[in-house]
Amino acid sequence: MSTPVSVSNFSADFSNPLPPDSFSNAGTIAVVVIVSVVVLVVIVIISLAWARRMRRRSIGPELPTTVASPLTLNVVPVWETDAPTMESFVQDWEKKKPVRFTAQQLCYFTTNYSTRLGSGGFGIVYKGQFPNGVKIAVKVLNRKSNTRGAEEQFMAEVSTIGRTYHTNLVRLYGFCHDNFMSALVFEYMENRSLDKHLFSDTRAIEREKLYEIAIGTAKGIAYLQEECQPMIVHYDIKPGNVLLDANFSPKIADFGLAKLCNRDDTHDSPEGYRGTPGYSAPEFHLKNYPITCQCDVYSFGMLLFEIVGRRRNTRVGADDSLDWFPKHVWNEFEKGKLGEMTLLSCGIEENNREKAERMAMVALWCVQDSPHARPLMSVVVKMLEGEIEVKPPPKPFHYLYPDHTSSSDYTSNEESNTYWYKDTTSIMANSKIQMASSG
Repeated sequence: MSTPVSVSNFSADFSNPLPPDSFSNAGTIAVVVIVSVVVLVVIVIISLAWARRMRRRSIGPELPTTVASPLTLNVVPVWETDAPTMESFVQDWEKKKPVRFTAQQLCYFTTNYSTRLGSGGFGIVYKGQFPNGVKIAVKVLNRKSNTRGAEEQFMAEVSTIGRTYHTNLVRLYGFCHDNFMSALVFEYMENRSLDKHLFSDTRAIEREKLYEIAIGTAKGIAYLQEECQPMIVHYDIKPGNVLLDANFSPKIADFGLAKLCNRDDTHDSPEGYRGTPGYSAPEFHLKNYPITCQCDVYSFGMLLFEIVGRRRNTRVGADDSLDWFPKHVWNEFEKGKLGEMTLLSCGIEENNREKAERMAMVALWCVQDSPHARPLMSVVVKMLEGEIEVKPPPKPFHYLYPDHTSSSDYTSNEESNTYWYKDTTSIMANSKIQMASSG
């Protein structure tokens, strides 16, 4: 028989309290957890505050040089300008160095050479486009018929125009050379060459724009002669080598005959004839005669005549008579009728007459027989811009039309190189010209 269970025993078990030690242990754990959380939060807050303080300290010194003055309304934060500014700088710097492309890249840029812009003895020029949308002109040199000539032209172009950057010089983006092809990649000129417009019956270019083209071309040549180190002689200045961009701004191109010249050397001795007949200086026809950068000045003078007359310098009549415009200009100038000629023969309006007369007189100075009698291109620019008054030029073309009765003091005068302009004019008092030594 089982033993009965007492109710008092159960009530006694539930009424007994927990041991005191169990309460103390739970309290201690809770306190430790709370303190740990508080300490962790404090550490995080202190760390964030310290990091923010260090960040401000590192950015602070850059603010004065990268952020505009507080008075400027459009203040751009430094973190929004640093990256684009540096990227723009890097891109501008890279543009000034020609890049070596592969034949596959040029094929892609030109869509397999689908659009031909022109051709000549040097090769063929194709239209292309970079992946970023920039239009280009790819000149593929002809190495089959004249390998040596193509190599010389390639090296001349890369070594000269590839090391220069001027607003009036065509830009060389890069080149390609391998066992199968040699090519040059230039900026694309929307309005092609000057001769296409100068000798066209449409006459799309206004006289004022032609005047600006003459000044821009002169500035490009002045840069090559007086600012480049070493100096660059182009040897083939003519309307066909003056390209026009979308705004009809001139850029000198085709440096296939160009040569780097040490500025300390007073002359060069090129092998054979250089340039284009009708534009080349007379010293090229003289045996063992020193050739200087002034041969480009002569060529520019012949180009100026064609800009003034808006015609080719040489025309052959039906009876084989020769109509040579530069001599016609000199004859009218000698008779004091240069102004009438520009108005009547050249069809120049009255408002452009003064500029046309000035260009004609500058052209007569540029084509003087002696290289020493021709002005520096920096002086030519100032004369064209009207900053200095042009003196009456002496008679040129003695090598074509000998005149033993006329004086040739100017053609042999090497003691002074300031006789192209009047140094007593009020303009000269405000315009100081630094002349380079003639050597």
